[in-house]
Amino acid sequence: MELPSQQPSTQFLSLEESAKVDAALLSSPEKFLTRLTISSHKLLQHIAQDYNVTIENLTTQQIINWFEQDSKIRREQGIEASFLKW
Repeated sequence: MELPSQQPSTQFLSLEESAKVDAALLSSPEKFLTRLTISSHKLLQHIAQDYNVTIENLTTQQIINWFEQDSKIRREQGIEASFLKW
């Protein structure tokens, strides 16, 4: 799996989605978990696309491998070359 060396900045939660979560009748911890779940879903979609599989067919090992690869790219090429910008 190779990630492109230059990726546009990825926003995992749009302003509209964030506003919808804010408007939901949820506690602060529930809103946090909702945001995390939406963001995780989008990241899993990206990982599945990289492996050319459906999210349902992603394995735990593929997810771990993807994170290891993105981390390696960040260490070796810098944060701008990695998918996750943290």
